[in-house]
Amino acid sequence: MASAVRSPDQKTRDGSQPSRNEQTAIIMSNKCFQFTLIPVLIFVSFVEKCCLFTQNPSAADSTASELDVFQLLQLHQKHEGYPSGSIVDFACDAYGSPILAVSRVAVHTKDLLTNPRCSLLIARDPEDRTDLTIILYGDAISISEEDRESAYNAYLSRHPNAFGVDSGNFLFMRIEPKVVRYVSGVATGLLDSGEFSMEEYIAAEVDPIYQFSKPISSHMNKDHSEDTKLIVQHATSIPVDSAHMLDLDSLGFNVKAIYQGDAFKLRIPFPRRAVDRKDVRTLVIEMLQASKSRLSS
Repeated sequence: MASAVRSPDQKTRDGSQPSRNEQTAIIMSNKCFQFTLIPVLIFVSFVEKCCLFTQNPSAADSTASELDVFQLLQLHQKHEGYPSGSIVDFACDAYGSPILAVSRVAVHTKDLLTNPRCSLLIARDPEDRTDLTIILYGDAISISEEDRESAYNAYLSRHPNAFGVDSGNFLFMRIEPKVVRYVSGVATGLLDSGEFSMEEYIAAEVDPIYQFSKPISSHMNKDHSEDTKLIVQHATSIPVDSAHMLDLDSLGFNVKAIYQGDAFKLRIPFPRRAVDRKDVRTLVIEMLQASKSRLSS
């Protein structure tokens, strides 16, 4: 994200609505590590596993231009100069930094202990390649003994069945973010792609409306699916056959729509930012009334 990340209740300096990049930043802040964390906590609630790419130890002396931790190469550390890839579980600490519980005998653990530079690739929907993905660049640092308990509790709250991670065979590591890059994907075409700096990532806050996303979406899908369809038709001018609300935040909601047998995802923005849960209802009613008014005209 090129623009500064703002608290969800802030406007731009001139009092206007946020720009597209700022909207993306706020949306990102509630969707990317959504492990009940705080800064750009964007999406652990969407996927249980993610890809970890570590830089091979022998590449530590390479020039910056030679380092490409995003290459999708799953190679053993004996292949000098190439990054290694693994699928891992993770949680986050109170500041949004990913926490890993890694086996001391795993190849990726040895790579990280030799060279901490790594990247974490997270897909909002692993089954949909057009959906949002996040790539976090950072350094994997071993968590000290005095912080181990808090890291363990954070990890277990996210992965309650992760038995054995408290044994001496596992090491807790924290990825300290340097840059967070996002790609919104074809399915979220209203959003831009870009990146957060470390400072922007740390300063970001969770969108306050996102905590109500699940109950509101569930209610809309159960009792007002036709209303959602009308709103989507009005907002996009696409005569969709159905629209299932996926989630929402203070700036709008995402739907999975069906049109002529094809399924695709759409982002529907609110006319203005929602300030609380009650205001979401007000905005949805306004959008529905506008949709019905257009149909009757």
